[in-house]
Amino acid sequence: MVHGFRGDHHGLERLVGELPAHRVLVPDLPGFGQGEELPGTHDVAAYVRFIAECVLRLVDDPDERVVLLGHSFGSIVAAETAAAGSTPVDALVLVNPISAPALTGPSRIATRAAEAYYLAAARLPERAGLALLSNPAIVRVMSGFMATTADPSLRRWIHGQHSAYFSSFASRRVVLEAFRASISGTVRERARDLGMPVLLVAAEQDPIGSIRSQRELARLIPDATLEIIPDVGHLVHYEKPNEAAVLIERFLETVPA
Repeated sequence: MVHGFRGDHHGLERLVGELPAHRVLVPDLPGFGQGEELPGTHDVAAYVRFIAECVLRLVDDPDERVVLLGHSFGSIVAAETAAAGSTPVDALVLVNPISAPALTGPSRIATRAAEAYYLAAARLPERAGLALLSNPAIVRVMSGFMATTADPSLRRWIHGQHSAYFSSFASRRVVLEAFRASISGTVRERARDLGMPVLLVAAEQDPIGSIRSQRELARLIPDATLEIIPDVGHLVHYEKPNEAAVLIERFLETVPA
């Protein structure tokens, strides 16, 4: 599983817990969580090389099927890894996939605001820039933008998760480079190159990827299954992990052994 921008492995733990029959590996991307930053640029190509190396080193049973899952920005990394062909991927699962360009999609205003925020953080002196990036009030606003659940206890838990882990990055450089990578493309660029079965787990209220754009993405992928979870936004892995896991299990039953 590949987590999204500014996340780490903690964000996917609820989904992992709903898939007890599977061996699940959730690495922290370089520069986030416990992942050390890279000497080069933290872009999609670098993250693809990292995920490919993880598969090479950690999947040591030739009879094991490799299923790659990506959430949000992780969907771009996972799709690029699968399409590259150098890593054996038997099936691909994309949760809240990035299906439209960030600067022209339904969340373009929010993306422009985020771009201005990260640009300001880049222009400030190092200490002030880091303080801005990890400012609790701004992290809380971001969390509130993404959460859609009306359950107050779940909302508090989501905000607590973002407060605890959304600022666990190695340096200001990592965040700025990864942000540029996160808005630089979509899954669409590699859609036609995905030769394996692909499950798209979309969300009815996702402000980052409309249902229309998700359907357009599904039409571009040769062997795609699109499932739409109602009453949830961009945090399927937090708010609807059981529903997502049921869809994933059903999909994997159709993938040849």
